[in-house]
Amino acid sequence: MAMKVKELADLVGISVRTLHYYDEIGLLSPEETTDSGYRLYSDENLEMLQQILFFRELDMPLKEIKQMISSASFNKQEALRQHQKMLIEKRSQLDKLIYTVDKTIKHMKGEIQMTDKEKFEGFDFSHNPYEQEARKRWGDEAVDVSNARVAGLSKDAQKAVSDIYTKLASIRAASPQSEEAQAAIKEWYDCLNHNFGKYSLDAFKGLGQMYVDDQRFTKNIDQYGDGLAQFMCEAMAHFADVNQK
Repeated sequence: MAMKVKELADLVGISVRTLHYYDEIGLLSPEETTDSGYRLYSDENLEMLQQILFFRELDMPLKEIKQMISSASFNKQEALRQHQKMLIEKRSQLDKLIYTVDKTIKHMKGEIQMTDKEKFEGFDFSHNPYEQEARKRWGDEAVDVSNARVAGLSKDAQKAVSDIYTKLASIRAASPQSEEAQAAIKEWYDCLNHNFGKYSLDAFKGLGQMYVDDQRFTKNIDQYGDGLAQFMCEAMAHFADVNQK
């Protein structure tokens, strides 16, 4: 039986805005759109959405997911086997981290002693796709300056960032192009340029796109409210486009 977009969103636990965005970029289009404008999703659509969310859980950007699932050589069963393998690897790292947390609690209670090395078992910083993507888009110097500023960010600056996210989350049901949304997103633009380095309008727009292209960004931002990353992406894009004119 075909499902409407709200029914699918409720079933999966994602926002309607996200499904609309997947449709807009050609990642997941509904089987049918009625004359009244209702999106209807088939069982095949549900299977493909499951694949997409598996890829997202493994932090793959939407652009790469689209290229992969659109390929003539894409095999659903083989993809599932790869998902399984990578999730097992991810679980293994999480198990190590949980074990380290458990040992740290016992160490703090005085029940055991930990070496300095043991305190950091399970952490893996060998690959930072956030930084790699940023360096590719904006250059080494901009990222180095940003990293230095983040490391020295004051508590007041950290609170300012949190306050802006909270404000944006409270109005995310409004249009990203609304006056209220644009005023709030300007605060975010000013905050970035004041605390994290110089962001051009193009860089600001690109950063917003990364909020939805990279699941880690999405998860962190959506802690303030479901769908906030998508809302910010659209608001940032509109802000950049309007102010470049």
